[in-house]
Amino acid sequence: MANSREQDIIRAFVDLSNELVEGYDLVDLLSDLTANCARLLDVASAGLLLADGTGVLHLAAASSDRTHHLEVFQLQREEGPCLDCFHGGEPVIVPDLSEETHRWPQFVGTATEVGFASVHALPMRLRHTVLGTLGLFGDRPGRLSDDDLSLAQAMVHVASVALVNEKSASDLTTVNTQLQHALVSRVALEQAKGVLAHVGGLDMQDAFNVLRRYARDNGLKLSDVARQIVARELPGETLIDHAKAVSILS
Repeated sequence: MANSREQDIIRAFVDLSNELVEGYDLVDLLSDLTANCARLLDVASAGLLLADGTGVLHLAAASSDRTHHLEVFQLQREEGPCLDCFHGGEPVIVPDLSEETHRWPQFVGTATEVGFASVHALPMRLRHTVLGTLGLFGDRPGRLSDDDLSLAQAMVHVASVALVNEKSASDLTTVNTQLQHALVSRVALEQAKGVLAHVGGLDMQDAFNVLRRYARDNGLKLSDVARQIVARELPGETLIDHAKAVSILS
């Protein structure tokens, strides 16, 4: 089991490094980051928040619908561990949410309703600039090991480097431009998922899988395919038919 997990971790970093070298789509990369964190760590789900040029946080990626909704709830209520992590620039470790009702009354209530019992929030930073935060949500109480937290933080560091390269790292304008591009692409992705969900009678996760599979099989960027769907330049039926042809939909 240990060897299998080690191989999975190596594969995740190899995939990330290959994307950085060969050219990557930020939305796809950040989606992979949350999925890999949920898969490799002892958590049920993961979500990533990114700040725009004015310091306002937005949802950038989530590995499940319930994390998606909970992260959005945090932003709407301006309350929760991920927001505290972003503003403080330090990890926020919550092994048992039931003990933090006084701290985040609305967040804890909603998180508990959807089945989460613990949260670990890690800052996404580049030098002294906090770009966002990664939330790791568990179905049961408990603290992640230091090794698992270090692994998650390392994956977040790789994503930070993906947002801006070394040459432009000190250029705040460039940083904000990259962040804004990622956030705009995420909006298009959510809209495209909605179109596919309507056309194919799918839930949002299946719609995302169909969208990403089509992009990868055709050598296209996920964000570009999403924009084409939203602009009605690419029919949703085309993606549904492709998904059925490659057997990811029945």
